[in-house]
Order: sequence, then C-alpha cells, then structure tokens
Amino acid sequence: MLGKTDKNPQLNMYQVPLIQFIDKSHELCQAAEQIDWDELERDLTDYYCVDNGRPSIPIRKIVGVILLKRAYNESDESVVDRWKENPYWQHFCGEINFQHEWPFDPTELVKFRKRMGDQGMERILKLTIDLFGEKEIQEKCVLVDSTVQEKNITFPTDAKLQKKIVEKCRDIAAKEGIVLRQSYKRTLKQLMIDQRFRDHPKRRKNANAAARKIKTIAGRMVRDLERKMTETQRQNYEHELQLFHRVLTQQRKDTNKVYSLHEPDVRCITKGKEAKKYEFGNKASLVKTMKSGIIVGALQIPK
Repeated sequence: MLGKTDKNPQLNMYQVPLIQFIDKSHELCQAAEQIDWDELERDLTDYYCVDNGRPSIPIRKIVGVILLKRAYNESDESVVDRWKENPYWQHFCGEINFQHEWPFDPTELVKFRKRMGDQGMERILKLTIDLFGEKEIQEKCVLVDSTVQEKNITFPTDAKLQKKIVEKCRDIAAKEGIVLRQSYKRTLKQLMIDQRFRDHPKRRKNANAAARKIKTIAGRMVRDLERKMTETQRQNYEHELQLFHRVLTQQRKDTNKVYSLHEPDVRCITKGKEAKKYEFGNKASLVKTMKSGIIVGALQIPK
C-alpha cells in the first residue's frame, strides 16, 4: 500500500523544526521548492496497491534519497549514512524535524528500482530534467555516446565461480534441511590456495590439477543436491540450478558467458584501453544537450 507524506504534521514542542535553523537559500532548499512532489506521487501511484498491505515508504522520501545518491555519487549504504547527519538532505526529502536514524534500510532502494522498472525510472529522470527549464533543454543538437557501466563484481575466474557454486549449494541444503554427502570445506580451502599462480612454471601442473578438482567438486555438489531435492524444491530453485549447470559447462571461448552468479547479465567488454583492457558490465548509452550539457536520456543495453 502506498505510504503518504503528512501534509500538515503535528509539531513536536521538544524539537526544533528543520526550517528554523537551515539556510533557505541553499541549493537543496531551492530544488525542493521547484519540484512538484504531488504530481510525482500521482504519476507513481500506479506502481503501488491502493488499499492492501503495509504502508510503503513515502515517495518523496525514497525518490529524494535516490536523487541525492546520484547527485553526490554515493552508494546505497553511504547515502543513508550521510542522510541521518545532514539536515539539508532531510529537508529535501520532506522531513519536518531532524532524524537520528536511517530513513529506511538500504535494500529498500533495490526493491524500489525493481518496482519502478524502466518507465518509472524514466519519470524520475524527467523530474531532474524539468529543473533546468525549457529554454536550456530545447536545443537543436544533442550528443549521443555509449560507454561501459561497470557492475559491482570482482575480477571473475572459473575457479572463483565454481567455489561460489559449492558455497551456494551448502546454503540451499542448510535452508531446506538437506544432508549432503560431504561439505568439502577444508578441501576446498586448500584447493583455492593450490590453484593460484598458474603461470609460474613450477606451479603450473599442480595449480591446473587443483582447478580441475574444484570444478569436479562443484559438479558433484550440484548433482548431490538435485538428487536429494523434492520436486517442489527443484521448482523453487530451478533458476539457481540452471545457472550452476551453465557455469560448469561453459568453455573459455563461449559467447555470453556467466561472469557472476549474482549478476548473470554481466558482459566482458573490450574498449582498447592500455591500462584496463577488459571491463565487466553492460553497455550504456547517454544523450545530452550540446551547449548546456544536460543529460536528457539514458539507456542500459543488456546485450
């Protein structure tokens, strides 16, 4: 259910309202007055159930945090940490009195982006464009360019992915109450040490053998888990199991390889940079005005 922002809140006699000790000429105060929050709430209401479920986070608060995150280049975790210590950020998000706690858990930002989808996030992008005025936006020429939007993953290796498969199989088995034949905890730890430095002539043979053993253990764990699962459990974890098999069967020169289990859509992109030959992410296209430099379009290309 959609959570509402109180338009006429009851003031607390033991707290000083934010508006009484902040500078009203601050850029965030001026931006908050220019944004039509009521219109934004009406546009995004369709993404919520009207009369069912727990009230959600007010749209102004969570959209305001997203805008601050992008404006100040913060992560989901750091933006809520800075929010609780900055009165201007809290005023921008519609708070009346100073808050000493997070506005919400950082994972709510992930859930909100998934709820909005492409169309909802385009509406929020339009909100930032409207702040500049029609004269600055309406230009005859725009610049279009593409770049790599890197994902938050470590440098991928086959052994690392296979190790994560073993760990995820253990987690699924513990969650579903399945007793696996063997956990391989100590064995896997030693094999990950042995498979390092494969380019060294004296270590190449043992390292390659350790890498093959890790793949064998990963396949063995997946098969053991599948055998002991019920039909309902297989259906619940069908996506994860298919991803495990895809990682274990992929070859070095295959196209559309999996480089991360939590970000399976990541692609390896070569841009010809001398210092960084490969980047792992997705292709992103940006459109900005030629003179004013305002970004008026952004699109992530999955493949």
